[in-house]
Amino acid sequence: MESRFLHTNFNVFDLDRSIKFYREALGLKEVRRINAPDGSFIIAYLGDGKTDYNLELTWMRNREKPYDLGDNEFHIAFRVPDKKAAHELHKKMDCICYENPEMDLYFINDPDGYWIEILDR
Repeated sequence: MESRFLHTNFNVFDLDRSIKFYREALGLKEVRRINAPDGSFIIAYLGDGKTDYNLELTWMRNREKPYDLGDNEFHIAFRVPDKKAAHELHKKMDCICYENPEMDLYFINDPDGYWIEILDR
């Protein structure tokens, strides 16, 4: 059996805010979109321009409050070419939520509270 990673899905409360965050924080760009014919949902796929892997953001029309992420024990990770510059950007954006200097990594959180690990190696 063979398989290949395609995407990770995050349900988001404000699609435009989330797309803007991922563009500014990680350089991701929207690569395609699915609009429900009845307007009940929109799915936006974001890519890094280097791999086929996408972050799938799903917005639901009838959602009235932000999602409860529970204990938030899950995350996705990104490798950046210049962690120092990325850290400065993320600090300016005020989205760093956890740092672990011993492991040489840190996490940012998106507008919905999802954690993203930032690595450079």
